[in-house]
Amino acid sequence: MNCRFAAMLVLAALSCVARPLVAQKNAASSPSPESQSDGQPTPNGDGTYTITRNARLVILDMVVTDKKGNVVTDLKKDDFHVTEMNEPQTVLNFTPAGTHAAPPTASVNSTAELDAIAPQAPVNIILLDEFNTRFEDMAFARYSLKKFLNRQPGKLDTPTMLIAVSLQKFTVLHDYTQNKKDLVSALDHHFAAFPWQAHQGGWLAERYGTAFNTLRRVALAVIGHPGHKNMIWIGRGFPNLNMANYPIDTENRVNNAVQDCVNTLRDARITLYTIDPAGLQIDPSKYGADAAFTDPFGGNYQFAKLATATGGGALYGRNDVDAQIGTAIRDGASFYTLTYRPSSDSEDKQKFRRIKVTVSRPGLTVTTREGYYLQYGPDRVDPVKPSRRLVADLLSAESSTMVYDGLPVSINRSPATPDTFTIHVDAQGLAWSEATEKEPRRHTDLILMATQFDKKGNEIKRDAKSLRINADSPNTPPLGRLERAVDINYLMNPEAKATRIRFVLRATASGRIGTVDVDLTKHSTALGTSH
Repeated sequence: MNCRFAAMLVLAALSCVARPLVAQKNAASSPSPESQSDGQPTPNGDGTYTITRNARLVILDMVVTDKKGNVVTDLKKDDFHVTEMNEPQTVLNFTPAGTHAAPPTASVNSTAELDAIAPQAPVNIILLDEFNTRFEDMAFARYSLKKFLNRQPGKLDTPTMLIAVSLQKFTVLHDYTQNKKDLVSALDHHFAAFPWQAHQGGWLAERYGTAFNTLRRVALAVIGHPGHKNMIWIGRGFPNLNMANYPIDTENRVNNAVQDCVNTLRDARITLYTIDPAGLQIDPSKYGADAAFTDPFGGNYQFAKLATATGGGALYGRNDVDAQIGTAIRDGASFYTLTYRPSSDSEDKQKFRRIKVTVSRPGLTVTTREGYYLQYGPDRVDPVKPSRRLVADLLSAESSTMVYDGLPVSINRSPATPDTFTIHVDAQGLAWSEATEKEPRRHTDLILMATQFDKKGNEIKRDAKSLRINADSPNTPPLGRLERAVDINYLMNPEAKATRIRFVLRATASGRIGTVDVDLTKHSTALGTSH
């Protein structure tokens, strides 16, 4: 393929181009204000100023192994030493390995049950990459996963979710569960299509875009669960693309997408493990000539780099894929966690803040994320011309059956008027602006999407609104944290063939998303929750 043409394809994919989102601006809506800079004075009505400063808190999940690769779980807080940008850091909080495992008496079988029964428990997210992996390798990956599951007890120690992704579909084969038989059954009933696009260079852009968007949509969906997530990506990840053959702008765009993924996975406490099911032998005619001489991911270092940057690893070059799955899951159940407040107050958002963790006991290796970039807050929302990234995130949440629990949302349906819904957003998920001379009324900004689907899961109708909700209570303090829930009344204009409606709520201040689905064929008033 012509290098310049291929570069254009990749740039298009990384721009998160999506189909149009019709955003209607109602009477109470307006673009959200730009976030005030941290530490900037806010004028009060009496001529005084209030200075608000937010301090970063870094959370590190880490695995410690000995020279033989065995996990070590008996270390104490004083054994760990942390530096950031070569400066020693003071450990504030420390959690020993395995502390937050799901209670032995608990039985988790959904995201809602996970957040209610074991809110701090670590989880596994197993993802089958079916868009850049050859059909025979996918079959071996499924065989290996089933082989691993069959060796486990009937009740898994760690709640596990199973996902399959192709260019056409993002499918949650099973929500979080501890039931081994349910996962095996979901795997047996899933039939992957032949990935013919993986054999054609013309689909490079779609395959790159699918990889990045998949990582981002999973992170945004599970960020509401505070526990550690172990994401096991079984497949080859990115397609073959040697950056030496492309313009510097293309390489920079890919690097920016990698940086965004690393930060998004970090915020969701996701550690990524990539497992290549191709085994020992690599045929250059199958995965590209570079695959035989460089790394296992088709000659492109980026996907393996994503895994190591998050504190995980890239496992390849072996035929015992089931054992590799077991290693990744073992690590996910053996994490230590510590937190510290960075001693440096540098605000350089272009500099990678490298982290190094060592332990006092000799001969041990600590595996954790390599560092992080400082981030800007969520982009300003324009309800008339929303950004491509915002559109992509909302449409991913809309089209998926995955539960997004970043924003705690619940739904009630009026028994008297079934087309009327009350959407409740918990106080803990909302941030309220502070009163200023220019904006004396405190408010919170939300985006609401309601999409109707038919019985085959096809979209029939979408309604999107940008909402500004004011805190008009007379006792509302002008400054400080405001704990206040929100109820939104929504009147549905039902389509004749609609059997399900999915509500997507996004908080503008944080970018967090919550979803809840309603079965329109049932008439229960308590209809579900996103957490």
